[in-house]
Amino acid sequence: MLEWGGSAWALPYAVRLVFTAFYMSLDSLHAPAAPPIADTDIASLRQRLQEARHVLVLTGAGASAESGVPTFRDAQTGYWAQFSPEEMASEAGFLAHPQRVWDWYQYRRQLISQVLPNAGHVALAQWQACHPDRMTLVTQNVDGLHQRAGSAPVLCLHGNLMENRWLLPPKPCCDARFTEGDAPPQCPGCGNYLRPGVVWFGEALPHAALQQAQDAAKACDLMLVIGTSGHVYPAAGLAHTAARGGAHVVVINPEPTALDGVADICLRAPSAQLLPQLLSAQRSPH
Repeated sequence: MLEWGGSAWALPYAVRLVFTAFYMSLDSLHAPAAPPIADTDIASLRQRLQEARHVLVLTGAGASAESGVPTFRDAQTGYWAQFSPEEMASEAGFLAHPQRVWDWYQYRRQLISQVLPNAGHVALAQWQACHPDRMTLVTQNVDGLHQRAGSAPVLCLHGNLMENRWLLPPKPCCDARFTEGDAPPQCPGCGNYLRPGVVWFGEALPHAALQQAQDAAKACDLMLVIGTSGHVYPAAGLAHTAARGGAHVVVINPEPTALDGVADICLRAPSAQLLPQLLSAQRSPH
């Protein structure tokens, strides 16, 4: 359900957004069941979490899928199936058909409003609250479930579907509290549109969020990579940066990922099942 496309990564990511979920579901029909996770692996990782000076967490679509959040492709059913991702997630598509694109995002917002953060989201939020300044939480997801679970701050690399921003740089007359129309809302002074606060194809990631994520990858001594395929850069590059800096990298995903070779250990389990075991009732030694 991610929108991002930036520079050289835009086209591969756009294609992957539409097809990855389908192909992974086919692969899973033939994949052998993952062996159970050893209690010693759980205990060892809990100890690392207890001792870590700083933990970097990166979450991807798999973490939201466990809450029932539909992917971009899953949401393109019925009337919406006739449109390409580029038509619905680009500035050009928005300018060509602003009401259609706005209605599409309103539809997706309605879908997301019907799901709740899962136990994995809640476990991360509780650990973050109990260990101030020891976790940097980075997400590729745009659904806001981390925030609804109570996590703060959250570095949203691909924006937030539940927020809006101005299409063009706002003028003094642009005030989101005072707009006209609703599909999409416009500034009555200059006609500037409000648009969904996600990163569309061809747009750069938010610089400040990306810089903070990269700084955390260089500084962390433990990284959890949760529910992401590991194909999408620069987000996937955070794991490489953390590993080069000597961090212990853990992949948590029911399926194999492109970052398995970077990881020190891969735990084949849903994050909503595993994270409460790893993160519960830990006191900070610092």
